[in-house]
Amino acid sequence: MEQLLRVMNFNVSSDGIAAGVHQTLERPFGVDHPERLFSWAGSTASWPNRTEPGGSRGLDDYFTRDFARNIGAEIMGRNKFGPQRGPWENHEWRGWWGEEPPFRTPVFVMTHHPRPSFSLSDTTFHFVEGDPASVLARAREAAGGKDVRLGGGVTTVRQFLDADLVDTLHVAVAPVKLGSGLRLWESPDELRDRFHLEVVPSPSGVTHHLFWRR
Repeated sequence: MEQLLRVMNFNVSSDGIAAGVHQTLERPFGVDHPERLFSWAGSTASWPNRTEPGGSRGLDDYFTRDFARNIGAEIMGRNKFGPQRGPWENHEWRGWWGEEPPFRTPVFVMTHHPRPSFSLSDTTFHFVEGDPASVLARAREAAGGKDVRLGGGVTTVRQFLDADLVDTLHVAVAPVKLGSGLRLWESPDELRDRFHLEVVPSPSGVTHHLFWRR
């Protein structure tokens, strides 16, 4: 069975922006009020960080539950892992997610500055240098026959799209405009030459864009 590279639950604004350019420890997404982009997932019954009963069911909940289905490894860019740039000043930073990261698989962090791997709970982070194809080959080997999730950020997703390595994308477009920042696209129509596209609106106001390779 073919191992797919999947972009899942990737959030952008209505003008195609996924993050700001000035990421800091206090602003992981580089924008103020980033919950405007992903509150649809946090409102669902299946949101993994939910501490109270309730939450919505239906389409948004399905995508939230689907996030981990048949995923054996994740690839992310260094900016998704943390706010540091350049050579590592120290190895104390171990990600935004605390002692229980949500991935539960090997995670391959793309960086020009490799550092030793480490594990938190049932997630192991590997810091790897290389082009998208070589990193994907390592992730597929570690995935044990399951699919690989491409987690972002937006620059990393664009790199893999430009290398024609992405098989499916789910992009959740929020009904807000950010005006400036790191842009996934000017229009989703840019990807129609390589992907089929189905657009499904949700009662939450988010529009789910589903792409699969032609």
